[in-house]
Amino acid sequence: MNLVTVSGPPSVGKTSVILKTIISLKSRGLKVGVVKFDCLYTDDDVLYEKAGIEVRKGLSGGLCPDHYFVSNIEEVVDWGLGKDFDLLISESAGLCNRCSPYINGINAICVIDNLSGIGTPKKIGPMLKSADIVVITKGDIVSQAEREVFASRVHSVNPKAVILHVNGLTGQGSFELSTLLYKENDHITSLKGKTLRFSMPAALCSYCLGETRIGESYQMGNVRKIDLGKN
Repeated sequence: MNLVTVSGPPSVGKTSVILKTIISLKSRGLKVGVVKFDCLYTDDDVLYEKAGIEVRKGLSGGLCPDHYFVSNIEEVVDWGLGKDFDLLISESAGLCNRCSPYINGINAICVIDNLSGIGTPKKIGPMLKSADIVVITKGDIVSQAEREVFASRVHSVNPKAVILHVNGLTGQGSFELSTLLYKENDHITSLKGKTLRFSMPAALCSYCLGETRIGESYQMGNVRKIDLGKN
């Protein structure tokens, strides 16, 4: 089975891109499954089910979705192998833009949209900088010049990535993306021993443990203070 991790900020069109791409994958006779990771709520699993795609979803609740992902991805792979999928797609939202749900040796895709602003690529951390493929959506809403400038900004942040424009509504560009997702020599049987491409966002403080009161006397653990300079 091949495994692909797809991430990106909320509402950029990840699910739409995946749905259109799976159509092309199925035309090649491939059996594809999806696992959707999110925080509080998602009904994307309903969209996958309506398209005849086997799907499971996991909600992290009060936990960091990245930590939830890495704590569950091994079991997810075992589930996919048990279902005899040719390709398993893991989809997760990078809510803080610092997320890094990518694994060494596993195909990694970051989805980002043209409407987020030309300065956005520099604001996104490992989720964009360590991706193998960057998919840019909503290009039909902006001008050609804006698309080129935005793609250039993405390239300056991650010069090694393949950059593709995909329309989640029409599916334009999804076939090209599908050709990059499944490779005969990328089969895996387990994730044991593999490593993350970048460390997870780190925090273990009193607020992580449920503290709600504001004030320095209530702050314990991994706390970082802003440098406001001298008065």
